[in-house]
Amino acid sequence: MRTILLFVFLAQLNFGFAQEKFDEAAVTQFQTDLNTEFADAKTSPLMAEDLSTFQTLDFYPANGKYFVTAKFVRTKKEKPFEMKTTGERKPMYVKYGEAFFTLDGKDFKLNVYRNIALSKKKEYKNHLFLPFSDLTCGQESYIGGRYIDVKIPEGNTLVIDFNTAYNPYCAYNHKYSCPIVPLENDLNVEIKAGVKKFHD
Repeated sequence: MRTILLFVFLAQLNFGFAQEKFDEAAVTQFQTDLNTEFADAKTSPLMAEDLSTFQTLDFYPANGKYFVTAKFVRTKKEKPFEMKTTGERKPMYVKYGEAFFTLDGKDFKLNVYRNIALSKKKEYKNHLFLPFSDLTCGQESYIGGRYIDVKIPEGNTLVIDFNTAYNPYCAYNHKYSCPIVPLENDLNVEIKAGVKKFHD
């Protein structure tokens, strides 16, 4: 089970971290695990009517183009802040660093965040949160953007595999409160990788 439900209203957290090089088999396993989780009533975020007919999530085909090695710059002296969510919940996050990468010949930057409460748990101390939106949002992918889970890098590079991008739970069920993608993480490019939107 890839998703760990820590709190009733905590957004989905996927802890299958990316490999050092593109691995299509790993992407296939990511998709299989996610489908297994969604099909199980004990772990699925789906509403009852959707769960009863669920067969598979819709994924973009695995594509090595969207496996990037970014330059990672650790930010210092950042103050924790309340992350806006789709509900009233306001979890505390801190900007942990910035990831710089090139895609389709253009340079991009994404801010990477750390959940304060989660970082205090030993098993999740290396977990970082990477929310983003792109030009597919509202078209082929969820309008509210998607998430990627990464781990704290040991050096000055950060592997980002957009093939493992997933939707927040609130894309499937209104009872969840999910972090809203910060405006600074809106990418002016199509990211045709990861999970697509659930319903047309």
